[in-house]
Amino acid sequence: MKQSILFSSTKRCLNALKKKQIIAYPTESVFGLGCDPDSKKAVLSLLDIKKRSINKGLILISAYFNQLNTYIEKQKLSLIQKKIIKQVWPGPLTLLLPKNHTTPEWITGNSVWIAARVTSHPSIRKLCKLFKKPIISTSANLSGSKPCYNQNEIINVFGSKIPILKGFLGYKKPSCIVNIFSGKVIRYG
Repeated sequence: MKQSILFSSTKRCLNALKKKQIIAYPTESVFGLGCDPDSKKAVLSLLDIKKRSINKGLILISAYFNQLNTYIEKQKLSLIQKKIIKQVWPGPLTLLLPKNHTTPEWITGNSVWIAARVTSHPSIRKLCKLFKKPIISTSANLSGSKPCYNQNEIINVFGSKIPILKGFLGYKKPSCIVNIFSGKVIRYG
């Protein structure tokens, strides 16, 4: 089978997101799984297929910082923190930011923080712009297993029903996660 046949178009993935379905897509590092963050049903379905606890929380990935407005408390960020954000985004760095009081727990788990990233990946930036909001971003793997690095691995682990957005991978490591307030590195990338 040719590689291009395995991949889905941006339009197909966008339609899947609008239908509250799960998609797979390349990121700056590994392939990710995502869905509409505002759909509890979609997020719980994603957690179920990954066999991941809802308590861990998930990452939001967006095309630009303002797409995160409804999920974070921007006024809690200092001018210096906002300057740091502008310097590191877009890029592969995930930041823990103060969550908005209306942000659903199915995104943040038991945390007062929300993990977010403004992606530099062109395929995902385009998809988030067309979707007009961020999407969930979690590595394409079963919880505790190694992440998927290509479409064949995604199909082997999750089957062929999940649309896989066409695109390339970047660094081959999960994104680094840093708390914007403490500077503490939560996960090294």
